[in-house]
Amino acid sequence: MNPLHDEQDLPVLPSQLGEYLTYLSSTRSLSVQTQHHYRRDLIALVRCIATQHENGNQISDTSLTRLHSHDIRHFIARLHSSGLSGRSLARMLSAWRGFYRYLIRHHHHTGNPCLDVRVPKSPHKLPHALSPDEAAQLLTFNPSSDDVLVTRDLAIFELFYSSGLRLTELTQLQPTDIDFTEGTVRVTGKGNKTRIVPVGELALRALQAWLPLRSAWLIPGETALFLSQRGRRIHPRTIAYRLHQRAQLQNLDSQVHPHTLRHSFASHLLQSSGDLRAVQEMLGHSSIRSTQVYTHLDFQHLAKIYDQAHPRARKKPKTD
Repeated sequence: MNPLHDEQDLPVLPSQLGEYLTYLSSTRSLSVQTQHHYRRDLIALVRCIATQHENGNQISDTSLTRLHSHDIRHFIARLHSSGLSGRSLARMLSAWRGFYRYLIRHHHHTGNPCLDVRVPKSPHKLPHALSPDEAAQLLTFNPSSDDVLVTRDLAIFELFYSSGLRLTELTQLQPTDIDFTEGTVRVTGKGNKTRIVPVGELALRALQAWLPLRSAWLIPGETALFLSQRGRRIHPRTIAYRLHQRAQLQNLDSQVHPHTLRHSFASHLLQSSGDLRAVQEMLGHSSIRSTQVYTHLDFQHLAKIYDQAHPRARKKPKTD
């Protein structure tokens, strides 16, 4: 059983689960990507139930409401043994928990079978961030005035690093979201929340170079700031691919991806300012805990400098 391939051998979804997915879209206004993640995780729950039924393709609302905490623990254990990490299982369990909260609130269901369930812990991995020198190396290229593709890419990468946007936030931008006078960008983030984030001078220059060329690709009805060569809103996968190409061309780590620039923005800003709350606000984190991971990145950076520079750091004693 692979819960991540949600379109292969898909069981029939119970009606209440379908209602919940509609609720996430229409009432909670979650992004398309977040909705996809919820759907995938809830399909995994349906698949787990299906394996307990003889007629695995007919999962009813009753099948969902009859679950107990020991069923959920069994599902989590089985998914973990199939190779899912603790982090993936935690996200999945959170989606299941939210679904049962919805049933309690809107369908008078009693009890949430996910409340007392814990997932196996996974090793904590810090997000990968570029050093300031690596970031400068990545962004050091000067497109010619008629090179529309490279001019667009530079504007995208500069804005990523300058303002720490999420990939979906950047693809949803329109030209009117950029305020060149104030040097800011208006961003619609998770939960449809809007925030205003500063934009650096180099990013503003790159955007000003891109906007006149944008009209050459623009098709009627399209409002996106960043376009594909077909004149449509650029796809997130295209941005990831172009960034990967640029990193290789600049002889950087091949694992550079759009979120790397967001991590780098946060890490470098925190190293310089030490203002955790300000960084939280600019990143659009609802919880300070999400931002605190960058304090560990900062310590990691300082520890590396210490190990390299201090005369008595990690020095092996001489042996006779």
